[in-house]
Amino acid sequence: MALNWAMLSPETRAPVPLPNEMTITSVDSGVEVTLNIPDAPPAGGSGGLRTLKAVGKASVTDMRFIFTSATPNTTFESLSIPLPSILSSKFEQPTFGANYLSLGIKPSTDGGLTEGTTAEVRFKNTPMFSFAAVLDKTRERAIYMKRQAAENEEGLPVYTSPSEGSSVSSGGGSVTTPADAPPGYES
Repeated sequence: MALNWAMLSPETRAPVPLPNEMTITSVDSGVEVTLNIPDAPPAGGSGGLRTLKAVGKASVTDMRFIFTSATPNTTFESLSIPLPSILSSKFEQPTFGANYLSLGIKPSTDGGLTEGTTAEVRFKNTPMFSFAAVLDKTRERAIYMKRQAAENEEGLPVYTSPSEGSSVSSGGGSVTTPADAPPGYES
């Protein structure tokens, strides 16, 4: 089962890159991902929590976080999260246990996740702090670029020349009062 739709190459089980996508960093083995997926609450009751766990490899590209399991017959084969869909990330250092990265995820439509989904990413043989820092910086840049694109799409407002107005003659020349001027407006 693939969550949030990471397409894999059939021969190598490597993620197929999106157009113009560039890999920033990757860890090729020993990455454990635990997904905590809240179930939708049934009518009149409270929902449960579904937990999925797999071990494999993880990558950060300029567009998404990708996890691919080492074996195809695990609870989930792949996970792809667009960087702007990572709602929060926190480097956890518990007193007892291994450090891990906690991610809050905004699910993609028909991706197999629900609102409130979180992921815990643990590395078995590799230090995690530098990976977490790269993910955070890349995510910040992706969010900034998305905001810039949205602002550029809005563009500038359309300006029009003043429509029919009244001309008032003053000592040096003619001054036009806009037609939509408030009462008592004088130029």
